[in-house]
Amino acid sequence: MSTQIKALVFDAYGTLFDVHSVIRLCDEIWPGKGTALSQLWRAKQLEYTWQRSLMQRYEDFSHVTRAGLRYACNALGLRLGEAEQARLMEAYLHLATYPEVQEALARLAGRKLAILSNGSPAMLEPVVANAGLAQTLDAVISVDALRIYKPDPRVYALAVEKLGVPTGAIGFVSSNCWDALGAKAFGFRVFWCNRAGAPVDELGVLPDSEMRSLAELPALIGAA
Repeated sequence: MSTQIKALVFDAYGTLFDVHSVIRLCDEIWPGKGTALSQLWRAKQLEYTWQRSLMQRYEDFSHVTRAGLRYACNALGLRLGEAEQARLMEAYLHLATYPEVQEALARLAGRKLAILSNGSPAMLEPVVANAGLAQTLDAVISVDALRIYKPDPRVYALAVEKLGVPTGAIGFVSSNCWDALGAKAFGFRVFWCNRAGAPVDELGVLPDSEMRSLAELPALIGAA
């Protein structure tokens, strides 16, 4: 497998960037509510991408993220003013990377490295720059070009087009099982970063490899 993979494409949110690194700010604004708010916010954010794709009513990821935040606050009985909303949306531009990300990407140098994300360019460019990854990545690819969200197969085809690498020579890395299996159904070699030790989703396909951390990825593809 290692000799066949010429490019590695990473999901952004939940894979490279820890979406729950906003918990600290959530707790600062609403003490004791940070974890519950972050989890519900993320769940609704994802749910809205799937619903909007099926409804053919695309709005970019910033809109979806704001909508998920408003829903989560309403559901938890938390008052969300303009100031709080602005602070939390700004936090999404400064999400922390997982601890192993920088070293893992450095060990994968020599292959094309890219992000393929539901995020809009206006959200992805700052978070990539703020994490110091801009020079590491060959491309940051957004679904915004298609106005539909993963796991639509047309999204994964964007990586083939942008990178100029055949489908079978691309390794796709995601911590979101539904995303990993969408990429597998499309034809990528898939590495599922199963940080939570969750069972695989019952969608009729399986990832090629499963790992608990991106630190395992270089060894799986034979990188130095």
